[in-house]
Order: sequence, then C-alpha cells, then structure tokens
Amino acid sequence: MRIAIGQLWQESNTLNTLPTTLADYEAFGLYEGAEILERFAETNELGGFIQSLRAWPEPPEIVGLMRFAAWPSGPVDAGTFNIIMNRMMEKLQLAGPIDAVLLALHGSMVAECETDVEGHLLHRVRKHIGPKIPLVATLDLHANITQRMVDAADVLTLYHTAPHVDVMGTGKRGAEALRRILFDGAKPVSAFRKLPMVVPAERANTQNPENFSYGVRKTLQAWERNHHVLSAGLATVQPWLDIPDLGSAVLVYCDGAAWKSWADESCANLANEVWNHRRDYLPELVDSADAVRAAHEQVDGLTVISDSADATTSGSTGDSTALLSELIKYDWPHPALVTLVGPETVAEAERRGIGAEWSASLGATRNPRDFKPITLPVRVVNAFDAKFILSGHLAEKLPIDMGRSVVLTHKNVHIVVTSRTGPHFAPQLFQTAGLDPFAASVLIAKSPCGFRAAYADRAKQIFVVRAPGCAPSDFWKLPFTRIPRPLWPWDDVV
Repeated sequence: MRIAIGQLWQESNTLNTLPTTLADYEAFGLYEGAEILERFAETNELGGFIQSLRAWPEPPEIVGLMRFAAWPSGPVDAGTFNIIMNRMMEKLQLAGPIDAVLLALHGSMVAECETDVEGHLLHRVRKHIGPKIPLVATLDLHANITQRMVDAADVLTLYHTAPHVDVMGTGKRGAEALRRILFDGAKPVSAFRKLPMVVPAERANTQNPENFSYGVRKTLQAWERNHHVLSAGLATVQPWLDIPDLGSAVLVYCDGAAWKSWADESCANLANEVWNHRRDYLPELVDSADAVRAAHEQVDGLTVISDSADATTSGSTGDSTALLSELIKYDWPHPALVTLVGPETVAEAERRGIGAEWSASLGATRNPRDFKPITLPVRVVNAFDAKFILSGHLAEKLPIDMGRSVVLTHKNVHIVVTSRTGPHFAPQLFQTAGLDPFAASVLIAKSPCGFRAAYADRAKQIFVVRAPGCAPSDFWKLPFTRIPRPLWPWDDVV
C-alpha cells in the first residue's frame, strides 16, 4: 500500500499589502520527497501522519510530495501560487500508483488570483486521483471552509484547540479517519453548516473553562469518541480576509448513510448554539497606555500585553511601535520586552557592532500605512541567529529560523529585532536572544490568543489592547468590500 502525504500551509491576511512570495516559502520550509519524512516525523500534522501510518499493523509506503509552508502574511502572489500548484501536482503525478492521499492544509490561504487556495488544490487532487481513492486533509481551527473543500475531500479534520496545541494530534486523527476508510470500510457522510458570522480570535480560547469555546471543544471531542463519528469540528475562521464566502462553519463526518440524520442534526444544533453565543466572542480591549501603566504599577511578576493588531501569527507585519512608544515612558525594575520585524535595523546594528550606541529609527518599515517610526537612542547588546525549536502554540518540535537578529536596549526596554517574521510571542525567541521572558516586568506578545499557551500560568496579569495594525480586534469597523453581507459582527443579522 502506498500513501502520499504533503503540506500546503499559510494563513493569509488581505489587510497586509506585502505579498507572500516563493522566497518566504523557501525561508520557512520548502521540502519534497523523502526530506519530508526525515525532517517532519516528530512535528505537527505531518508528524502525526507519519507516526500514525508507521504504527499500522502493516505500515504502508509513505510517499512524500511537497511541503510548502510560509509564516502568516499577505496574500500569495500569483506567480508563487502557480508554482506551488504545478509542483504539488507534478509530484503527485510522478508518485505513480497510490492508494490514498493525506494533506496538511491551513484553510485560510489566499492568493492574488484565488480566494480559496485549499479548495483549488483539493479539487485538482481529486480530479487527478479520481473518485475512489481516499483523500483526507487537516485544517486549522481558523480555516474558511468552503463547499468546494467539502466536495473534494472524503474527510476534513480540524484542530480543536486555540491556542493550537493539538496540531500533531490533528494529523493523527486525520490518519485514523483514513485508516477507517481503508481497512474498516467506513463510508464518510458529511454535514456542513456555514454561519453568517466571523469570530474575533481573542475570545476563542478553548482552554479556559469560563469560555464558551471550551464547551464547544469538549462537545466535539465527545462526539469523536463515538465510533460512528469520523471527524467533527468548528472553524471560527481567520477574520482578516476580505473575500467572498467568508464565515465560520461547523462540519461533521459520520460513517454510513444510517448516521447522516444524526450528523445533520448535530451539525445544525451546534451551529445554532454558536450563533446564539456569538456576542460571547466579542473581545474586551484595553487602551495601550492604560495597559502599560498597569504593568508598571504591578511591582512584582510578569505582565503580558497582547498586541493582537500586529500579531505576526495573524499575518500582520510585526513592525508596530505603538506599544514601544508607551514602554519608553517608564523606568522598569526588570526588563520590558518587545519585538519588531526590521531587517534594515538588524543590518545597521550589525554594521555598528556590539556595544554601539546610536539614535535608531525603529519600526514602520513594512507597514507605514498603520505605523509610525520612532527615533530612539539605543545600544546594541546582542546579535544572533534567531533559530530555535518552537513548542506550544502552533507547533511541537518545529524548527524556526527568523534570520539574523539583534537585541537593542533603551534604558531597561529590550527590543528584539528580527530579519524575518515568525512567532513574535514565543518564549524560545526571547531565550535564544539571551533574555528570560518569565523574569520580565512586561512582555509584548504579537499574538491574539496563542500566547496564552506559554504565559497564562506564569503571568500576574494579561491585557489585550486596542492598537493599529493589519489584524485589529475590532475588524468589523474596517471597510471590507468583498465579504458576503449580511455578516456578523459587521451586521446585526437576525
């Protein structure tokens, strides 16, 4: 038996005007063939696939296709989109006879020429392999699920958690659904309900028992313990997409036509429950100045401030100075930590060398529309390669390379500047920079929710702030022109 596996992963943000290029995929993770099995057997959805397939009583031959992964950013440029699709399909054609396909996808990837990239890929794969060969794919909880995706795949398996701490587990659940189809004769039937709503990411935390999302996660996991249920998920969608057919969705797969009515009823009931609790998702935002002031007043312990509007995990540019401008107003008893994406600043700091002091222009190099640069006397205290292994939100043992980076200080404010975007919330980034994130007075996390996996149990207080950027919490105040209407929270839909 031969099973092909591959990955196409990026969360796009149409408010970010910087296109995602082939160079971004090459920097973050473009691999093919046997390299996929060698490099990703211990991490993320691909690792879930590989470990599960190898654990089968008669392990199949695993055929690696392509692994295209780029960090969240602007839409993929048309040329890169065509290269990705052509190379993925070429590898599938060269793979020869196969018995099934497993794909790790995001679900909210957008190209300049295609608003439903995953649906496009699944449709092409289905057309190539025909109707009888099983096709199973995994999706992020923030996927924008389309009817085209559902029509093309036999089963779609979603993350259940935000922060995303079940990434590898989702790969294993996808592989198990495939095993059921191949060896148990499972016949997937689906129930799919699209909702006229988009969920702010800040309040979609599935780990907090006080949140509505926690109960949804428990419900979905309980359903999947039913042997007749192959997969169940709620996709709350990536909000910063100005595209047609945007909306949250509930998706349930059962085994056999006898369970179709149960799938339909369960899907409809959960969709109605999510809709009725939609206002529970509205974020509680704090002014940036108030959050930083509260952090300064907290004498002992760590304060984490979510700069969600510039969240690099949401596809923002990572070069906001809004929080930095507030941090420098205070003297901090312990380090105040903040990050920026700024390859030009890194190059200038390295040219000047460790110990150099100068008035640096910081920020707003990637998004001058939303941000303003700030000129600040700084000292270069470290220069390093921002390479580390990411674990926690989004990853389990995932290699990250954010390029040459530096640490600049202004009094006790420590500014970590990286050449490339990446997880600008991760403890491992600060630790690689020689800083202890848990000993700081305040830490700015460019993440709306995922940062909680690392800091919720360690922080004395957490604030989500109102700030500019490509991923604002109150996105419904922006003039989206392509989304379907009515759509909550833009419209108070009845």
